[in-house]
Amino acid sequence: MLKDRWDLDIATDNPAAIEGLNTFDTSFLTYGTTAGAIWDAARADPACVMAQAKAAALEMFLQTGESITKAQLWLRNADPHLAKTTERERLWHAQVSAWVAGDVETAIALTEEIATRWPQDLAAVKMTQFHMFHVGDLAGMLRIAEFALPHHRDAAEMHGMLAFGLEEMNRLDEAETAARQAIALKRCEPWAHHALAHVMETQGRCAEGLETMLGFADCWTDKNSFMRSHNWWHTALFAIDADRPDEALRLYDEQVWGVWKEYSQDQVNAVALLARLEFAGLEIGARWQDVADYIEKRGPEHVEPFLDAHYLLALSRAGREAAAQELLRSLRDYVAGQPEQLTTRIWRMVGLPLAEGTAAYGRGDWRQVYEKLPRALEGLQQIGGSHAQRDLFWQLWLQAGAKAGEKAAIKPYLERRLQERPGVAKHRRELSQLLRV
Repeated sequence: MLKDRWDLDIATDNPAAIEGLNTFDTSFLTYGTTAGAIWDAARADPACVMAQAKAAALEMFLQTGESITKAQLWLRNADPHLAKTTERERLWHAQVSAWVAGDVETAIALTEEIATRWPQDLAAVKMTQFHMFHVGDLAGMLRIAEFALPHHRDAAEMHGMLAFGLEEMNRLDEAETAARQAIALKRCEPWAHHALAHVMETQGRCAEGLETMLGFADCWTDKNSFMRSHNWWHTALFAIDADRPDEALRLYDEQVWGVWKEYSQDQVNAVALLARLEFAGLEIGARWQDVADYIEKRGPEHVEPFLDAHYLLALSRAGREAAAQELLRSLRDYVAGQPEQLTTRIWRMVGLPLAEGTAAYGRGDWRQVYEKLPRALEGLQQIGGSHAQRDLFWQLWLQAGAKAGEKAAIKPYLERRLQERPGVAKHRRELSQLLRV
């Protein structure tokens, strides 16, 4: 037995395995670029169950059509050694196995058990929040962060996790306090910057938010492509909210799109920002084509509804109607063939109508968007994504409603958005422009 960075036992006598595990956990918590060290660790000690489990988890984080197959190989490597490992390692293996099998309810239960029995394992706390986030269990995200906090009061990453959980539960003042506590402990804590951006975005503090994010931007250059491009995405949203879409377009070109064009989350950031730039009246030229080129290469994957909805919007806005229809056909077959479990219900009740609505928006079928999307909007929280990310689909519905002649029906929604964020110039423009369509 050797100890990992949490001073917990790992069933290995290979220091290289421990080094890889520690590097993975640090990169996972800080959005670094060295998580791939876990694959070297897993190869260095095939009998180390924790290394195999986390190698499989990294495959799943990559969100490709091959992720499940590759993850299963690592998990199978560990199977002969499960009886000789620690209970915590067996639970890590079991939770990743459940994730690979699409059984998110079991994955959540197991990661929460790890995090509550061994709260010093901060990577388990982060993993628990990750799983909960992707099915919309916002209360659970906050619960596990509050439970773990006494064990990690000096860890900036812990306060960043707490801040995001508080923000998603709309406890905005507390979220800002937690985010600022994280930043006081470590200025370059990007998840705390992210949580602070959410707070300011929700409160309509556009100019302050833009200035704040630009002030932290030097911290993101060495982060992984998701964290780097996503925090710049939030920065661009502040520019749009302040009715400075040209500045947001510049940020798209210089910071948001281009870090790792093959990665799902970078593609999502690009799609969501391009759509908002179009809402603001900008001509974006061939940018849809560039994003669609990379999305079309993915083929039908169906990793999660949040991703498919963005993929369909990009394909249809780029005029790739054949690819969009093939993705929709594949999605319907996929949902019909899945076992009855939480993720299948989310796909069927929310994911399918959302996919159909976003594809219809891309090809300009405003009536279908207006009629299809409300069914999905009712359960939108379950598909993952933050409040700010999911708001894209509300905006699609409002845009389509205006173009379908449903001005009277959408006017109360537009007025409510202005009341909730009176300092956001974009909402005043929406009321004056959309209702003239």
